[in-house]
Amino acid sequence: MFDKINEECGVFGIYNSQVTDVAVSAYYGLYALQHRGQESCGIVVNDDGVFSHHKDIGLVNEVFNKDVMNKLGKGKIAIGHVRYGTTGISNRTNTQPLVVRHIKGPMAIAHNGNLTNAAQLREEYELKGAIFHTTNDTEVISYAITEKRLETGSIEEAVEQAMYKVEGAYSLLIMSAQKLIAARDKTGFRPLCIGKTKEGGYVFASETCALDSINATFIRDVKPGEIVIVKNNKLTSITTHCGSKGQLCVFEFVYFARPDSVIQGYSVHKARLRAGEFLFKEHPCEADVVVGVPDSGLDAALGFSHASGIPYGIGFIKNRYVGRTFIQPTQGERENLVRIKLNAIKDTVNGKRVVLIDDSIVRGTTSARIVNLIREAGATEVHMRISSPPFMNPCYFGTDIDSKENLIACKMSTEEIRRQIGCDSLGYLSIDGVKNIAKDAECDFCCGCFSGDYPVGVPQEMPKDKFEYKINKKLSVNIE
Repeated sequence: MFDKINEECGVFGIYNSQVTDVAVSAYYGLYALQHRGQESCGIVVNDDGVFSHHKDIGLVNEVFNKDVMNKLGKGKIAIGHVRYGTTGISNRTNTQPLVVRHIKGPMAIAHNGNLTNAAQLREEYELKGAIFHTTNDTEVISYAITEKRLETGSIEEAVEQAMYKVEGAYSLLIMSAQKLIAARDKTGFRPLCIGKTKEGGYVFASETCALDSINATFIRDVKPGEIVIVKNNKLTSITTHCGSKGQLCVFEFVYFARPDSVIQGYSVHKARLRAGEFLFKEHPCEADVVVGVPDSGLDAALGFSHASGIPYGIGFIKNRYVGRTFIQPTQGERENLVRIKLNAIKDTVNGKRVVLIDDSIVRGTTSARIVNLIREAGATEVHMRISSPPFMNPCYFGTDIDSKENLIACKMSTEEIRRQIGCDSLGYLSIDGVKNIAKDAECDFCCGCFSGDYPVGVPQEMPKDKFEYKINKKLSVNIE
């Protein structure tokens, strides 16, 4: 658990009727989705049933150099993945997509989300003789699909049957020798959209910004519970598991998604502007300038400025060449990097009362250091406003909120947090407010991490590294 909520994974897939540089398209798509995961990435290319793949720890431009791209070659289908691991330790083995070869042919799979019954399913398959090479949920899904593939006439039927077994959050891309398949859990926790290339091919991606990166046209979102199949450049759909409007993770609009993306028919940028407007209505204050914390606080700050009439100012410069603070090995090093990563602009805040807008407070340590940066730059008052409610509960669907003990709002009142981070006033957006930032979106929202009200059943305990935890627990029992 770190001082910011960590991003989800991102998936991208493309199908063309002719052999083309699909690996290059996947590269650009993953580059556009890099904000969803900076831990590792991978691409699998399908050239007439022959799979070529490469994956590794690192950013997209680090993992895929010119030589690697040449080795991947051309093909008709490709899928790719960028990962921030919500389950499974960080190593090359846990990178995606996974490539599976069984008696009915090869399959590659990429997954965004988190299963709530993965540990139970894994144990079930292990008792049947399955051997797992990773500690992530994706391999569990691959076994569920493979098991059903041996009993059904097509891979899409296998996916349909497997969806009765797997529970929780999953936006999937599955590639067989001839097909590209997209599937989304029936609750629709994580986004997944469909696009079309200028050449007439089809694209699936976690966000529309990835479609834009290859000049593809958005068609629609994959519906909650829907399975979409592309074969011979024709798109078909299975809707057995459809029916609910869906409850997207609201933090996609607050923080995860890129501002230029459109999710469930609603602009992320517009939703964040509305969050800032609602913040002013719920927690007004007198000030001289509104400043957003880069990057996800900027749009909300602009909305607060519009609603309040207080001028908007650029209060921070962000060093784009510094690695993300949460991947540093110790909390102390993460905290020290705040000053390197962000620098206050004195001319904007010196001698002024500042409204400081950020998307969330997790531990509170980074917030305290950012408030201190503004004060050192000469601000006379710092009023902090947060464009989401306080985190009070774990998330079981992919977001890295795995324990109440790491959430400052579970230990302190708002006034105590205010004193802890050193601001003059503190206000969070209400749960009702956050639910309405994208009120015209084609979905409802999961706000379980704020309210404790989850749209589906959740386990009593699910550690972040649940498989390692379970394995170590078994080992300790055997040793004793």
